[in-house]
Amino acid sequence: MVFEDEVRVRFAECDPAGIVYFPRYMDMLNHVVENWFDTALGLPYAGVIGTRRIGLPTVHLEVDFTAISRHGEMLRRRLAVERMGRSSLNVRLEFYGGDELRLKARQVLVCTSLETHRPIPLPDDIRQAIAPYVAETPA
Repeated sequence: MVFEDEVRVRFAECDPAGIVYFPRYMDMLNHVVENWFDTALGLPYAGVIGTRRIGLPTVHLEVDFTAISRHGEMLRRRLAVERMGRSSLNVRLEFYGGDELRLKARQVLVCTSLETHRPIPLPDDIRQAIAPYVAETPA
């Protein structure tokens, strides 16, 4: 299963040329993860972080920028889980403008205690919510 959402490119995300400034894509990648938790997994991200004190920091990130995105365009963002380990997730993300691939990324998130900042096992409820999104074979 793949999570998908759409977002309009905002003025604040663009450089003077009117295209998305590449570091702003890093914010957009995090927004996709938050939206996935909030809407698809039914686990409010603010509660995971704030109340439960569980972090999901990025420990590895590979990004290919394949085409530019402009102010005002709609981007379709897709997230799939390539692998779920004991305390980590390997996710694949793609951003499209229409049918054109704009960005593809592979990201590793690690579940941590926000008290100790050390890895912890993914809690059972989070693991169960994510399970349908885990690919049988990595793409």
